[in-house]
Amino acid sequence: MQHDELIWSNIGNKNFCAFKASARTQGTSKFCRNEYNLTGICARQTCPLANSQYATIKEENGVCYLYQKTIERAAFPARLWEKTKLSRNYKTALEQIDEKLIYWPWFLRHKCKQRFTKIFQYLIRMRKLVLKGDKEIVPLSRKQEKRDTRREKKALVAAQLETAIEKELLDRLKKGTYNDIYNFNNASFDKILKEGEEKEDEDESEDDSDVGETTFVEDFSDFESDEEQDIEDLELEQETEIEAPARKRKHLKIMKEKEIELAGPSKRKLKN
Repeated sequence: MQHDELIWSNIGNKNFCAFKASARTQGTSKFCRNEYNLTGICARQTCPLANSQYATIKEENGVCYLYQKTIERAAFPARLWEKTKLSRNYKTALEQIDEKLIYWPWFLRHKCKQRFTKIFQYLIRMRKLVLKGDKEIVPLSRKQEKRDTRREKKALVAAQLETAIEKELLDRLKKGTYNDIYNFNNASFDKILKEGEEKEDEDESEDDSDVGETTFVEDFSDFESDEEQDIEDLELEQETEIEAPARKRKHLKIMKEKEIELAGPSKRKLKN
């Protein structure tokens, strides 16, 4: 026979219990970690071990179940708890609880309803969060961010160097500096050749794009050529007019110098 008072005297109050957890709070200092506890508080009315007639609510994969324990099944641990699935509708689920616990103590019936309402509310919140799809905020350390930025910069520099080296080598291969080397990447070399051919095709298409177009031009070619010839003749005449007196002056200076040189010894002779 199961004696509830004897069990509570052994595990309750200040005695040892494996499910008991002590904490400093305002209401109580003892909590129960048993999964079948109705309120989570270590007390005589809510202890699932010291009560032969007990009921609680549990949630499994989004579905609520009502668990009932009676004194008649105490000798059969495999069939100790009676499990009944509750409806997803809140009102119908409360009606089910009232029907199953109609002759049970009011305290157990009321606490089962309170537990069911709390579970129902957090299930609704869970569904809303899943539908909303909020972004998960992940904290990152500053050291890790600095490392990542440094690595990105190094990777960019390495990529630029590799592309520059690749272009230089392909240009040399294209020019024929390496005659007897065959261990180069044919795919990249063919890619460069295709790019060059595409550019040539684009240039040819641009040159041929104006073919067939008609434009109108004014015919002033003879008039312009006559004007250009007249301007050139005027410029030549001005140059000759400017250069002519300069030459005459030089000639005059030379003649005067020669006359002075010739006249010098004759005057000396006359004086003697």
